[in-house]
Formats: sequence, C-alpha cells, structure tokens
Amino acid sequence: MSEHILRFLSARDVARALPMGEAVEAMKQAFRLLAAGQVVMPARTHIAATEPPGDALFMPSYVPADQAMGIKVVTVYPGNRASGLPVIQALMLVLDATTGSPVAVMDGTALTAIRTGAASGAATDLLANSDASVAAIFGAGPQARTQLEAVCTVRRIRQARVLDPDAPHAAAFAREMAERLAVPVGPVRSSAEALADADIVCTATTSTVPVFADAELSPGVHINAIGSYKPTVREIPGETVRRARVVVDHLPAALAEAGDLLIPIADGLIGRGHIWAELGDIVAGTRPGRESPEQITLFKSVGLAVQDLCAASVILANAARHGLGTALAQ
Repeated sequence: MSEHILRFLSARDVARALPMGEAVEAMKQAFRLLAAGQVVMPARTHIAATEPPGDALFMPSYVPADQAMGIKVVTVYPGNRASGLPVIQALMLVLDATTGSPVAVMDGTALTAIRTGAASGAATDLLANSDASVAAIFGAGPQARTQLEAVCTVRRIRQARVLDPDAPHAAAFAREMAERLAVPVGPVRSSAEALADADIVCTATTSTVPVFADAELSPGVHINAIGSYKPTVREIPGETVRRARVVVDHLPAALAEAGDLLIPIADGLIGRGHIWAELGDIVAGTRPGRESPEQITLFKSVGLAVQDLCAASVILANAARHGLGTALAQ
C-alpha cells in the first residue's frame, strides 16, 4: 500500500498562501457557485458551551465540479480575551472528494479571518461607490484587520478610522494597519467621529446591540456587517436596515442566524422580502447592485462553509507551488 501524505499548514503558511487579492476573487467564485446551485452545504451545526460560555461551529461543504470537500471546526469564546487566547480558533480539514482521503489540515483561524475580510472585499467591490475613500472600522481584532485590508485591496482608501471600547487596543490596531497598508489610520472615541464622511463601514465586533446610530451615516455609504452570527444579537440599527439595499451571503443562513435582519423583521420594520439579493446573484449579474450614488447598501454575512473550501483550494495550490506546509505520513 502506498504511503498517503497529509499536509499541515500553519497560520503563517495560510497567510502566505492566501493573499488578499486572490482571496477576494475566491470569494466571488464561492458566491457564484452557491447562487448557481453547484454547492452542497448542510446547515452548520452549533454547540453552545455554558461553563464558560462559548460556541463551537461545524461547517461542512462539497463542490462536486472541483472534487473538493471539507469541514471547518471553529470555536468562539469571548472570555478567552482575558487570558490572552484568541476569541476565534479553528481548524480546516480538506478531503479528496474522489477517494475520501484527507489531503490537508490547516490553521482555520487565519483562514477564517482572511476569507471573512475577503467576502467583505468582494461585497465592497460590487456595492460601494467607485470613488469611496474613507473607511470606518468598528472593532480592532483580527477580523477587523482583514476587513480593512480587504477594503484597501478593492478601493483607493485615503483615510481609515477605528473604534473599539479598548482604547489601547484601537491605538495598536491603528499603528499596525497604517504601517502595513501605507494608509493613515486613526483611533477615534465615538461612532459619530468614526462615521463622519465615511464611505465604507465595517462592523467586526462582539456587540449585542447596534454600534452606531442610523442618523450618523452619510448618504451613499456601504456597510459590511460581519460580527453578529446569532438571531438575538446585532450590530446594525433597524432603521439602517430598513432604508438600505440589503444583500446577504446566503438567504437561508441569514434568515436562520442574522440578528441584524431577524430583529428588524420581528419588530415589523421590514419583511423577509426586503432582502434584495444574495451576493452571488450580483456576482453573476442576475440582480443589480447599487443603483445610485446616494443609495445605502448593506452586506450582511454570517459566514459560509463554501467560503472556507474555496479559500482552502487557493491555499493548497499556492502551498504546492511555493513548498509551504509540513508533509505528514498517514
């Protein structure tokens, strides 16, 4: 029997093998495949831990056309911040769909951060005004970093602001991202200051209530809302949702998990028909995106397993090309 090789890719390997520009294109492909019905993606399984509180999510997917199959296990433990551990941790297992053999295990924390940012990058590319140049970032964690990186990949950003309850954390974010992206990034102390003249807004927080007031938004703003993934929590005011063109990553997932939408529906502010499209419909050109410079657009993402699988495919191709990862005999 021939020896089977399983490849392990660390967080550093994943980051090297998944540059943001390629990640954005991979997300467009993931959403296109999903909209075309070419993805098998069961609803993710959610286990809620109680002592201490945390969440474990199990996310399988299969793309028959690519003979790709995989599952990501991701945990979200907000209390980890106090002990210096990441709030979000994950592993991704990739299988050869022709044989069922495991192909690779890779760090899913880096993958999740990059592909989540890349999804917002894809939405920003498709929905934001072409001359958008000021970004407001809510949150200063790993997800917020890739949100800003992705926005800067698809738009010529001349200024960015970050708001986080932890002021030293926000200041560190600003210093790091300004150096990494060569864009002025400044910490601010209020949502109004963050949103003044902002063209693009990204919310990447663990907040359970809206992080800004609807009246603080400028006309024509595009919003990427990625922090909330439970029906009972939200980052975006209901009034904003009501007057925005709302695009989601996947309608069934959004209607099961997105408190940013489910709470306004329960409050009678919007109906389910208010959701304009899935992002894959806009990628494919079957639904229009923004239709005026003054229109507010909102991309609500809860995160999809097919995003992980498409990102992992790019990672594996680049890892093979550049000799990344560690080969493990199986």
